[in-house]
Amino acid sequence: MSKVKYYYDSETLSYRKVVRKKRTTVKYVFMFLLASALFGFMFVFFASYYFESPKEKALARELQNMQLQYELLNKKMDEAESVLANVEERDNAIYRLYFEANPIPNEQRRQGFGGINRYKQFEGFDNSKLIIEANKRLDIIQKQIVVQSKSLDEIAVLAEDKEKFLATIPAIQPVNNEELTRMASGYGYRTDPFTKVRKFHYGMDFTAPRGTPIYASGDGVIIRADAGATGYGKHIRIDHGFGYESLYAHLYKYNVKRNQKVKRGDLIGFVGSTGRSEAPHLHYEIFKDGVRINPINFYYGNLSAKEFSELLAKASLENQSLD
Repeated sequence: MSKVKYYYDSETLSYRKVVRKKRTTVKYVFMFLLASALFGFMFVFFASYYFESPKEKALARELQNMQLQYELLNKKMDEAESVLANVEERDNAIYRLYFEANPIPNEQRRQGFGGINRYKQFEGFDNSKLIIEANKRLDIIQKQIVVQSKSLDEIAVLAEDKEKFLATIPAIQPVNNEELTRMASGYGYRTDPFTKVRKFHYGMDFTAPRGTPIYASGDGVIIRADAGATGYGKHIRIDHGFGYESLYAHLYKYNVKRNQKVKRGDLIGFVGSTGRSEAPHLHYEIFKDGVRINPINFYYGNLSAKEFSELLAKASLENQSLD
């Protein structure tokens, strides 16, 4: 039960009962409610400012974890870029140099992405810059990997071609040293044995007994095995590919036929003295793109350094050739 309140009325010199008007009551109630609401709002505001809710704590942990993951991702991208840079350096400085291929321009390796904005979906967030930069780096690394992968595929083809090239080009002496009587004449100006006139000798003459085995100096295909060329008598031509051909002249007989495939070291014929020849010997020539070149540079496959030096000294003597 509420207390009854009185006030002293000076006019009537008596105590009168306090009667609260309804308007005043409503006013007090409204003020009370307003004050309560303001107090509640202030409490919630300060509580939310100074204290985190479980949901906010979970979101904060998730955000912290995402930032940590981005840092780890950036470190991994740093490592990937370092490894890729090392592969690119070896690609340009070793592999392509060895296989005589042009290096890939740095602009092509580092080329960005033009045109439309590829990262528009990442804009408008608190960490948009971080997310966009990470995605840009990742896209560039992926593109560099694609470029490098294609380059390594190309190098694999070049290596295969190089292997074929090294196997096919003439690289051994066509007559074994043990079966040689002597190296009669080399590439250069020599005295013709029939006319005694000094003229250019386009091959090397290896003196050996009739019937001495002759070996293919490189892999290839027999394109001639006949006596239809003037002066060569019975002779063999091998197409080695890559613009190289070898010729073996004045043979006694053949051990191969036209269009036959041969490997380096295969027995292809025997020394003789057919055609324009003064004595049994092998006349050996090498062609590159249809031009005769000095065979002395193509014996690295079966001669030691000492044997090559001796052969070089004999071949440089300006003497009389045998054909």
